[in-house]
Amino acid sequence: MVSTGSLLAQTKPPSVTNSIGITPALGPAKSAWTHPGPKAYTDVITSKAVTDSGLFIVHRVEDKYYLEIPDSLFGRDILVVNRLSKAAAGMRNLFFGYAGDFIGENVIRFDKGPNNKVFIRNISFDEISRDSTYPMYKAVANSNIQPIVQAFDIAAPGHDSTGAVVEITSFLNSDNEILNFEANQKRLFRVGSLQSDKSYVNSVKSYPMNTEIKTVKTYTRSGGTVTGSPATMSGGASSGAFTVEINSSMLLLPSEQMKARYYDDRVGYFSREYVDFDANPQGIENIRTITRWRLEPRPEDVEKYKRGILVEPRKPIIFYIDPATPKKWVPYLIQGVNDWQVAFEKAGFKNAIMAKEAPANDPNWSLEDSRYSAIVYKPSDIPNASGPHVHDPRSGEILESHINWYHNVMELLRNWYFVQASPNDPRARTTRFDDELMGQLIRFVSSHEVGHTLGLRHNYGASSTVPVEKLRDKKWVEEHGHTPSIMDYARFNYVAQPEDKISEKGIFPRIGDYDIWAIEWGYRWYPDAKDAEDEKVILNKMTVERMKNKRLWFGRETNPDDPRSQNEDLGDNAMKAGTYGIRNLQRIIPNLEAWTREPDHDYHSLNTLYNEVVTQFGRYVGHVTKNIGGLMETPKTVDQPGAVFETVPKETQREAMEFLNRQVFTTPTWLLNKDIYSKIGLSGVTITSRMQEMALSRILSAGVINRLLTAEATEGSATYTLNDLMSDLKRYTFSEVVLHKPIDIYRRNLQKSVVERLLGIVRPATGGATAAQPGIVITLVPTVGRNSDAVSFAKGTLRALQSEIRTALPFYSDVASRYHLQDLMDRIAEGLKVEK
Repeated sequence: MVSTGSLLAQTKPPSVTNSIGITPALGPAKSAWTHPGPKAYTDVITSKAVTDSGLFIVHRVEDKYYLEIPDSLFGRDILVVNRLSKAAAGMRNLFFGYAGDFIGENVIRFDKGPNNKVFIRNISFDEISRDSTYPMYKAVANSNIQPIVQAFDIAAPGHDSTGAVVEITSFLNSDNEILNFEANQKRLFRVGSLQSDKSYVNSVKSYPMNTEIKTVKTYTRSGGTVTGSPATMSGGASSGAFTVEINSSMLLLPSEQMKARYYDDRVGYFSREYVDFDANPQGIENIRTITRWRLEPRPEDVEKYKRGILVEPRKPIIFYIDPATPKKWVPYLIQGVNDWQVAFEKAGFKNAIMAKEAPANDPNWSLEDSRYSAIVYKPSDIPNASGPHVHDPRSGEILESHINWYHNVMELLRNWYFVQASPNDPRARTTRFDDELMGQLIRFVSSHEVGHTLGLRHNYGASSTVPVEKLRDKKWVEEHGHTPSIMDYARFNYVAQPEDKISEKGIFPRIGDYDIWAIEWGYRWYPDAKDAEDEKVILNKMTVERMKNKRLWFGRETNPDDPRSQNEDLGDNAMKAGTYGIRNLQRIIPNLEAWTREPDHDYHSLNTLYNEVVTQFGRYVGHVTKNIGGLMETPKTVDQPGAVFETVPKETQREAMEFLNRQVFTTPTWLLNKDIYSKIGLSGVTITSRMQEMALSRILSAGVINRLLTAEATEGSATYTLNDLMSDLKRYTFSEVVLHKPIDIYRRNLQKSVVERLLGIVRPATGGATAAQPGIVITLVPTVGRNSDAVSFAKGTLRALQSEIRTALPFYSDVASRYHLQDLMDRIAEGLKVEK
């Protein structure tokens, strides 16, 4: 890593004062240029120049800006990061459109060209050949000429007759692909054409490692809508113009790259991928390297580190707290960062990460300065937070991060804690938490987002390593926590029951065993390893040994089929955990009006938190449905025994169907509260129907059906089959028909939904659609192949239902049940195209 001191020595001309407004006194330049065109240095950088020195020397001469590029920077990789330093009124779109938001990045190089030109090239690292002695090196280079995206006339040689001075005024003011919105961000915000007469350069300031450019730009707003986003952006018109201030950081990438570390599926890091033509002598190889900060001991501490003595890193990770942050939350945000110190100690470093308040009244500190990482407080009604980072695309080295902290994340935290912890924590039985409770909630989210900035992905599988009954064991859970990873979406211990008397320590998430292991894996320094290949051997040996501890398992958030890798879930058995969770929700409903009562307020809070209870119930149902047709994946190398892919056991899938019968198909009457509905205007029929529709859409999806058929082909009757699913579904949802009992409105709706889902398999509709209730997404059944056994089983189930209904009809005298069954007969007959 290039230090600040060495960079200053490399780029700062000794006779130029590093301040604004001081005229350089350099004397006449001795020209080293052979081509005509450039003027003498003093003819361009006149006595009117206002100069700032750093990475580049920046000159402002009246209304023109000049960049003085030393020879040492030609051919060097420079990362350009663009952010909104001031966002436009009316441009927000969901989570985006706030001051501090990232809008694009590039890696560029300045090159000298012919005819007194300086070019900017946009650099890609998607295909590489590192070894210049390897025959493929030249071929790869010849097939990957980096595009020239900007050309400048050399206005003058540098002050020492080397380098080059170029005028950048029009470049800064233009709508170019380097200092601007990248293409997908333009689409997101519907950025149209630049209005140059309403745009200008605000400032250009140079620091030792970076140069910061602020421009004010006005754009027309393009028409149309963005896929997956609202038709219009919140707070603004759908046409017209908007003005933004863009901060562009030009950051010099290290000449000595950090040693890359290969990605491993068994440990969850963000990564980048590229094609390497050297790695495989008989072809190519797609290489993935993780993103991480560069932590190395100081030279004088190397031997101590090797002996296992904790040492401070040469450059620690420091987060600054945005001065706009309300003061009462600052200590909790700081603690959330500092909580990671224990993990880095396992990697051999002390004081490796910390948070500080931003320096007050320091002209050399700026939130936009790319040398500084920060938690940026956004005045937003969005209930969210996120932890992005900027990294060197060549090595994966994380260079800086701006954590997005949206003001209204507190509403999200209130809602989560209310529905998951209020039966156990009396402090949560209100709509407004005290500052200490809210502060601790902020601390947990701060730690989670910081984990992302360290390179860690979500570990949705962590909580599945904990036996459900341990979550009710006060001593155990307060010692170990309810999940081994704060990177899980495990939120709070909703399994704990009031009689367990578990304290906050056993309810709140915290940095756990997996997090400590993941940081050790990613950040332990191996000075004797020559490259990533050498490290791979060391790390694999360590990983194979550590994976014997089930608590260190990583379950990726992108796996759609593994019931162990789910968000918002707890424990090793979703049916048991969900049952305990529902018991707690059943404790909330009778108290909901009292706990949400606010004098002189309407029933908004009652409405919000009732829907949160419904949403939480929906989560439990979703966790259970993923077990049916589930396929568990445990990534392994050949050094580890056992299967990588395993079908969820038959008894577990049966248990899941029994849960659905007990909690969903049997009407959840505990959720139906007439007093609440009279205040907020909801319908119990709608709520239960949506919940049942969600369950049916998942267990009868094409993905589940195909996995059941595939498992049966391999394992036969030892697995849960599609016939088992159809038989159980019919038995659970049409039990009244067999017993000739009256069918109430809730069950009539359920039975119609089952028939329609089965008909959808037999004669699938074209196209798809979705319907939503807060927290619940219902997706119509995808098309299955006409030759699939699914069609045969659906037809067989419908015919069996048809026969049972025909037999039962004479025994029904109540009009609603009889009409309902006749309707089902008509639907089935029409769908199967047979005579009744």
